Amino acid sequence: MRHSRTEVGRWRMLRQVQRRKARWLEAQSRRNMRIHAIRKCLVSRQRHLLLFATQES
Repeated sequence: MRHSRTEVGRWRMLRQVQRRKARWLEAQSRRNMRIHAIRKCLVSRQRHLLLFATQES
């Protein structure tokens, strides 16, 4: 069964849009993971500093 050129073109465009969205979402989640990691590191550092601050006094 043969499809018209416009139909094929529409499918291609849709697939491209979906791929773009998927890539964007992946990039967003990577950015969020980095942000979470940095935040986690900062929090653990603060806890560490507080621990030593209480031991000295």
